[in-house]
Amino acid sequence: MRRTADGVLSGRPRWPVAVEPFGAHLGAVAAAGGHGEGMGSLPLWMLVVIFVAGAAVIWVAGIQLSKTTDVLDDRLHLGSALGGLIVLAVATNLPEIAITVSAGLSGNIEVAAGNILGGIALQTVVIAILDAFGRRGKGVRPLTHRAASLTLVLEAVVVVAVLAVVVAGSQLPPDLVVARLTPDVVLIAAIWVVGLLLVQRAGKGLPWHQDGRAPDASPHASGHRTRKQDPPRMSTRKAAVVFTVSALATLVAGVVLERAGDAASEQIGLSGVLFGATVLALATSLPEISTGIQAVRQGDDNLAMSDIFGGNAFLPVLFLVATVLSGKAVLPQANASDVYLTALAALLTLVYAVGLVFRPGRRIIGMGVDSFVVVVLYLVGVAGLVAITLG
Repeated sequence: MRRTADGVLSGRPRWPVAVEPFGAHLGAVAAAGGHGEGMGSLPLWMLVVIFVAGAAVIWVAGIQLSKTTDVLDDRLHLGSALGGLIVLAVATNLPEIAITVSAGLSGNIEVAAGNILGGIALQTVVIAILDAFGRRGKGVRPLTHRAASLTLVLEAVVVVAVLAVVVAGSQLPPDLVVARLTPDVVLIAAIWVVGLLLVQRAGKGLPWHQDGRAPDASPHASGHRTRKQDPPRMSTRKAAVVFTVSALATLVAGVVLERAGDAASEQIGLSGVLFGATVLALATSLPEISTGIQAVRQGDDNLAMSDIFGGNAFLPVLFLVATVLSGKAVLPQANASDVYLTALAALLTLVYAVGLVFRPGRRIIGMGVDSFVVVVLYLVGVAGLVAITLG
């Protein structure tokens, strides 16, 4: 893979002159051994098919992961212990974990960073999608009006705190590595764990009027993965089997997405960070969109927003995984686009934190004012990212 000094992929797009037999392309995929450089020999249309197939697997497997996680959480009471919360966070972010591991082992840190930081920004925009398409109709209030609680504000603050460390870590010297770890990624993990404990404590009650909940907010309990409705009727053994199969499918599909997407972005001359922050981040966010809309339509507005914030707080922890696998300081290698994405994600999160406090009742184009602002800021942010990448 060839990159210019500023990280932009070089080379002209390579389009297939003739359509070869499908079986021949499958053979090429097998010969590639799953490596992005091997996939680079495939025509663009084949890479798109592989990428879409991987995204479809992640979508279906992600939904099954969510359902079986609810069953296992209910039967094994995972959400009541710190270790269980960590397991749940890992389970609900397997696509991003697979992509980070794949990119870390192949040394393609740019795609991993773009997917992690761009994924946080895009998954924050998912809240706007849930707001617009979750519950519609006359008299329906915006999502932040219904889900308002201090616990959700606390979760948003944890996300911003983690992102602040990401920015600070990008300024550290690259040789500050001890035992394949750097202080920035260790601090990120520590803040995330402390955040889990604080959210868990807040879920039991806060020293505020009505436990920090708005008087007419959604009646469901807050806190990610603390679903109160009846979980799907499924035995624990079946749930464990489905969970394992879905997890393996997600991991494999995540690696395929990263390798096929990297090869496709090279062929069309698209920056790795731009691809990771947009197309790849959208593909890995499909399960959150599907399960989030389902939760909102069931009236579990707090769960929908909390799962997004909880996932966003966890994603930067994957920089620790990338650092351990590569043996290099990842964040000091961050370029301008990575820091830009971090700032964009923090800004979008703060917009929703303000929305949760002020609880806007007005809708614009079917969504709350805060969601509309988030969508506009994200589109402007992507335009800025393109300018940085091409500049």
